[in-house]
Order: sequence, then C-alpha cells, then structure tokens
Amino acid sequence: MNGKVVIFSAPSGAGKSTVVHHLLDLHPEFEFSVSATSRAPRGEEKDGVDYYFIDAQRFRELIAQDAFVEHEEVYHDRFYGTLKSEVERIWAKGHVILFDVDVKGGANLKKYFGQAALSVLILPPSMEVLEQRLRGRQTDSEEAIRERLAKAQSEIDFARGKFDIELVNGVLEETFRTAEQAVDSFLCA
Repeated sequence: MNGKVVIFSAPSGAGKSTVVHHLLDLHPEFEFSVSATSRAPRGEEKDGVDYYFIDAQRFRELIAQDAFVEHEEVYHDRFYGTLKSEVERIWAKGHVILFDVDVKGGANLKKYFGQAALSVLILPPSMEVLEQRLRGRQTDSEEAIRERLAKAQSEIDFARGKFDIELVNGVLEETFRTAEQAVDSFLCA
C-alpha cells in the first residue's frame, strides 16, 4: 500500500468532506494530507493540523524551489498547494495519503501521481440539490451562494473525464458504500 494516494474532489456542498471523514474512520492506514495556504487561519484552525499557513511571499519562494506537488493561486495572493515534504512525511510512515482538494487540485494530483492514485469526483445529484444544500448550511449570503453555484458548474464542466470515478452523492449511505468499494479495490490492486 505504500506509495498510494486517494484523491477526493468536488464542488462546494457536494459532500466530499463527509465521505473523506467516513473513510478516515474506516482505514487506520490512511492519513489526511494537510494542504498549505497563504490565507490567514480562520476560527480555531491550527498550523500543521488544518493547513500549513505560509505567507504569499514565502509561498512564491517555495514554488520557485519546486517544493510543491501541485499548487494553485485561487485568488490574488491566495495560494493553496500540496508540499512534497507532506507526501514524503506520510509515506515514510507507510500510510496511504488521502487528499480532500478542489477539482483543479484533484486533476493536478492525478496527473502527478498517475496509476499510484485513485481519483474520485463527488457530484451532487443536480444543481438544484446543490443549491438546497448550500442554502441549508445557512452560512453564506445570497451573493456567495450564487458565486458558489457558478463556480460549481464550471468545476463540474472542467472535471468531466479527468477522474477515475465520478460518484453522484444522492443518498449518503449509498455514496459511502460505493466509495468504500472503490477504495478497497484500489488498495488490493
């Protein structure tokens, strides 16, 4: 199993993090990959646990040093990426790396790791259901919901055909079962 990675990507609200946490509970050999970001910590977030918090200037220096497996400037001076040192740290323990990343990051990770990676795209059953889920959170303004929906549609359009599996998250228990089966098959191969 050493040297394998499992990548989960999805538009916001599709249920990716719920599936990832479920799999982490089932697989003690999995370890969550902590991403790096140039944004400031939110709420109770801790450096090295939730993210590696790196200022934008240092992030650029690390990019120039080829320190990332993948990275993306999501907004001006707002970088996200996966440090090569994080991959090495997890593999040194003999663990399987579990990624919970945006759609572009997932596609880039799959390209980088190739056959050593299982990439799963979690999709909502429809844009209407996604909108209901985002509204149900009651955490975003009307403008933010519209932005998330527009971004979700563009992410879905971009992602088609770039992932090993496209998993529609309609009924959560069924989604869990399908994800478990896909991961188990990949780990046994």
